[in-house]
Order: sequence, then structure tokens, then C-alpha cells
Amino acid sequence: MSGASASGSDQAAGHTAVFVPPGERDDQVRMRRAHAAAARKFGVEATGPEFWGWQGRTLGRRAGRWWLRLLSVPEDKRGGRLWEGTATADAALPRSVPRPRLHDLLDWSAGGQAYRAELTEHVSLPALQTGGPVLHSELELPDAWWADLRAALAAIATVATERQTVRQQWVDRNFARFLGIPAIRITDWTTGHGDLHWANLTDAPLVILDWEGWGRLPVGYDIGLLHAYSLTTPATAERIRAQFAHVLSTPAGRSGELVALAQLLQVVGRGGHPELAPHLARHAEQLTGMPAPDPTS
Repeated sequence: MSGASASGSDQAAGHTAVFVPPGERDDQVRMRRAHAAAARKFGVEATGPEFWGWQGRTLGRRAGRWWLRLLSVPEDKRGGRLWEGTATADAALPRSVPRPRLHDLLDWSAGGQAYRAELTEHVSLPALQTGGPVLHSELELPDAWWADLRAALAAIATVATERQTVRQQWVDRNFARFLGIPAIRITDWTTGHGDLHWANLTDAPLVILDWEGWGRLPVGYDIGLLHAYSLTTPATAERIRAQFAHVLSTPAGRSGELVALAQLLQVVGRGGHPELAPHLARHAEQLTGMPAPDPTS
């Protein structure tokens, strides 16, 4: 499964909290203490507001010219795709891809928990959508911004990696459930961001945030995901289709877009993005010719 259901940017000047602290008070205290310990180790002072990630798994704060993000998982879950995403992206992606660069990294374990602290460049530009990935108002972005996004995605696509963001097994298990059609065989794969939405994109000049989920995915998936998150704003959604017609109008691009829609319908079935639900169902039916099943059933 991709990061579409879980991750979201916790760094942007205009960002408002998408997620909430851990439910247990002890976990909140533990994360804050670990974040403060990482700041001391890095020799920085974290003074910005707190931004919590999915299920309180991450905690980010501005620290002067840096952004200090702490990730915590049970010690036996240490490692893996999301744990290593920021560091591997920094090492593997071309410098032409606009993103915050990683400055320093710190790993340690304590009390049965593994911690990774990442010190990256702070991005002063606001994200294009705050409070979550769904776009709530139309955007008027210059042609140069769209050209930069096309160039960035093309550069990412050149990167060879064994990281897998979307798997054929997920398609096999879930297409009938969420789209009402038999599973398709994905034959055209590329390397992509994996969680491309408006809270992970800044205004001009473009910066792409949140790289923990990058990896191999179907052609058309990234743009299909961005388009799906824009369905509440028809003019912007249409602009995406026009700017990326060379991808979305192809059979491979259509397949990737269907995967993105199916994954977001799964998110809706779990209670996420209720405002997006009817738009996703309608667009899925337009692409498949079949009414999308109720994802909550």
C-alpha cells in the first residue's frame, strides 16, 4: 500500500496540524523528550510549533534554519521503507528534484522504542493546501510551476531503486472490492514520489515535501493521486489532466490512475476524506464504466 492513506507533510511554513498527538499521555511525553534530546545532540534549538504525523508516529518542529523531525517505532519494527525514505531519497534523487536536503541523521533505541531524528532544510514557502491533502479551493498556478512539476517527476522516474511503493499483490486483493472490476496486471512501472498531494507541494518556486514513501509505482499513479485529491476543484483537476495528458490518456496511465483511486477509496472506507468520497466514486465509474462499491461495506 502506498503512503496515500497515512503520510502527509509535517513541514511547510503555512502548514496546520493534519494529525494529533498520540492518545496516551506517556507517549506524548516520551516523544517530546526524545525530540528535545535530538535537538541537543544536533546543537539546535527547536522553537517552532509542533506538527504530529500519522498516529503520533512522527513529531516535527522548526529549529532555526532547519526542520527537526523525529520518527518512533517499536524496536522490532525498526528499518524498512518508511523509516529509510528521507535518507534514501536524499542520496538517490537527482539534485534537480526540488526538495528539502537532509543535513544530519541520528538513530538510537531506548525503552523498547527505536528513534530516527532527521535534520533537514526548513522550507519557508507555504504548502499549496494546509490541513490535509484534499484541495479545497481552485489554484491558479503559472505555466512555469507546471513545467517544474513535469520536469521533477521525469527526473524521479530515471532513478533505479528496489523500493516498492505499490505492489501488484495489493491490486490483486483490492480492485474488485473498491472499484468493482477484476484486478488488472500492471506492466508499466516507474519511480515516483508515492504521496503526491497539495500539502506536499509548495507554491512557486516548487518544492516537493515528504519523501518517506518514494519508490516504484505504476505509471500514472502519482498524477492520478494528485488529480483525485483535486476532484473537489474541477478547474484545477482539469488543469492537471491537460498538463499530464501525455500520461493519463495512455493505457498505462489509466491503470496507474485506477490504482490511485482504489487506494483512496480504501482510505474513505476507513473514515478518511469524507468530502472526497462522492467525487472518487463518480470518477471511478467514469473510468471503469462500473459503479464503485460502497467502500465502507
